[in-house]
Amino acid sequence: MTIRRMMFVLAVPDLERSAGFYRDVLGFEIREIGDPGWRMFVRDECRIMAGRCPDAIPAAQLGDHSYFAYLVVNDIDPYYERAASAGAEITKALASEPWGMREFGLRTIDGHRIMVGQDLRAT
Repeated sequence: MTIRRMMFVLAVPDLERSAGFYRDVLGFEIREIGDPGWRMFVRDECRIMAGRCPDAIPAAQLGDHSYFAYLVVNDIDPYYERAASAGAEITKALASEPWGMREFGLRTIDGHRIMVGQDLRAT
């Protein structure tokens, strides 16, 4: 058995607001997938399926369980600048860490948390 791709599935209270955040702040393409309650957010090899769930527990109330992804990128500094200048809530400032990653954390408009890192050993 081989895992061929990974996708994330998120419950969001306002699908259009979430789509705007992923498009405008994080640079994802927004795709319709045939159901008005769902969208696919796509950037390179990353896929995030977002479903409209207005009655779900808000991600911000989940504490550490609100983390859902660690995205590994090849050029983190411009991506950090893009996210920060577009108004993303930065939860961890960009820093080079002793474990060999240059990384930062952010919280989405829905309260989900994402870590973004670049492997310094690969450069």
